[in-house]
Amino acid sequence: MTRAVDARRDDSPDEPRRAQLARIFDEDAELYDRARPGYPPALYDDLAELAGARPGSRVLEVGCGTGQATVPLAARGCRITAVEAGPHMAAIARRNLAGATDVEVVTAPFESWPLPPEPYDVVVSATAFHWIDPAVRMTRAADALRPGGALAVVRGQHVRGGTEEFFAEVQRCYERFDPQTPPGLRPPAVTDVDPSDHVREVARSGRFGPTVLRRHEQDLTFTTSGYLELLRTFSGHRALPEAARNGLLGCVEALIEGRYGGRVTKRYLFELAVSHTR
Repeated sequence: MTRAVDARRDDSPDEPRRAQLARIFDEDAELYDRARPGYPPALYDDLAELAGARPGSRVLEVGCGTGQATVPLAARGCRITAVEAGPHMAAIARRNLAGATDVEVVTAPFESWPLPPEPYDVVVSATAFHWIDPAVRMTRAADALRPGGALAVVRGQHVRGGTEEFFAEVQRCYERFDPQTPPGLRPPAVTDVDPSDHVREVARSGRFGPTVLRRHEQDLTFTTSGYLELLRTFSGHRALPEAARNGLLGCVEALIEGRYGGRVTKRYLFELAVSHTR
């Protein structure tokens, strides 16, 4: 959930808790694989056009999860090394990619994984780059790339749209069961979502040229059970004390069933940021 006035991003983890929250996803990797949606097909067209993620290209994926982006990239003929810190997530990614050729899933933190001597054409990270240590992520991505290679970062953001009344009403559930929830949060409008933090970080590194941005909106409709499963994959929800988490999910369930006929639609903004090494 996001406050429209400051449009805080969904992918801005609390830095002191970043490492702790990043590990939470591996606790129930099967749920993550089942509940997390994929990405719009047009995004992969942009990856081919802007980053060069085409058949035969050498791609390093940072934080592949269970393979939500890896599987489509493999189907497009990319040769992929996918690095995932969570052993359970990596195991499911291997299962999902069992029929793919030229794909290797490595279980390791990207921060300490030894980079191979042959550089990559593309480094891709799909809704995972914000979990990598900001002190090293730009430098290590640049070190992994050939001259002129591309860093492609995909970011996801819940934005205004879909079942808007539900996302206004459900705020009461969050304020009741999560004391860290600021009052009055709302999903931002697409025009209020600011990508400049990433653009500035790329520029500060001194390793890349200008960043090119592409955006795609997508409406996804969830049943009550599907939406609750999705919420159970979010790090902030999983980090709540069990009683608070159960109370929050029960409140959300009652609202969807009682007022929205067991179905809600969430609008996502997916941003692709591509920067080429100098």
